Amino acid sequence: MSKIKARKGAPYARILGVGGYRPTRVVPNEVILETIDSSDEWIRSRSGIETRHWANDEETVAAMSIEASGKAIADAGIRAEQIGAVVVSTVSHFSQTPAVATEIADKLGTDKAAAFDISAGCAGFGYGLTLAKGMVVEGSAEYALVIGVERLSDLTDLEDRATAFLFGDGAGAVVVGPSEEPHIGPTVWGSEGDKSETIKQTVPWNQFRLGDVSKLPLDSEGNVKFPAITQEGQAVFRWAVFEMAKVAQQALDAAGITSDDLDVFIPHQANVRIIDSMVKTLKLPEHVTVARDIRTTGNTSAASIPLAMERLLATGEAKSGDTALVIGFGAGLVYAATVVTLP
Repeated sequence: MSKIKARKGAPYARILGVGGYRPTRVVPNEVILETIDSSDEWIRSRSGIETRHWANDEETVAAMSIEASGKAIADAGIRAEQIGAVVVSTVSHFSQTPAVATEIADKLGTDKAAAFDISAGCAGFGYGLTLAKGMVVEGSAEYALVIGVERLSDLTDLEDRATAFLFGDGAGAVVVGPSEEPHIGPTVWGSEGDKSETIKQTVPWNQFRLGDVSKLPLDSEGNVKFPAITQEGQAVFRWAVFEMAKVAQQALDAAGITSDDLDVFIPHQANVRIIDSMVKTLKLPEHVTVARDIRTTGNTSAASIPLAMERLLATGEAKSGDTALVIGFGAGLVYAATVVTLP
């Protein structure tokens, strides 16, 4: 017989509060067109993006996270010291160690909360939400903070016509806490590593450090380019449209609901054409509100779902208690989908 004592948490978990932060600088397509041969019409038709936000020197990954988290904690009606765990999803924090989550946890005023970073690209928010739900139900944290944050402007090749217009910066955060009823459904998640080359960093950090020019990309003036994110656009588009619609449907089935039961659809803000295609494939009813925050925020990877969620609630397009399907997908290729009740 085992002598290990099990710890009991809440019966279920739910999102109690949400917060977001967008950098003050708004960057229109005209700025992007200074370095690529394209047009505003082409960018809008291909992605739906009109503007994006780029961070300044003071708007660091930690600073943006702290701003978004403070709003989420206030929205949840709890104190920072009640947070038992801080999970940060990001691919753009350039210090390999320590985790930026530890700095965030300290500056927010938590009481020595567990803190760690995860790297799951654009599916990172879904991964973090699943971990937080498990902590609350298992009892290792009464409240957990999940942050998706990116400074993708630091990893954007402004001369790459395929990606220069895509990325933006920002942070979104949610507080997950106890519930007497299920308000976060089962997560359908996974990875397809055989497709990992479709979205990747141009060169690994160690290769960049060695500085072998023959192996490194150069800019138009012959200077070595800083590592950036690159992707095979058509391959990613096809995968997202056809495979992720299946995953979204699986999440609905796992939650025991149909598309008719949905109020809101919040997909990763990768591309308006992907979003519209998923809506069509899923045959979502007209009453379902669809997040299209990408138009003015761009693709912010791990931050895109909580930022879109926060905006829908702030504008009144969605309301507290609405049932929402959320799905993230991206580099890896990884994905995560679940049904949640909005805070």
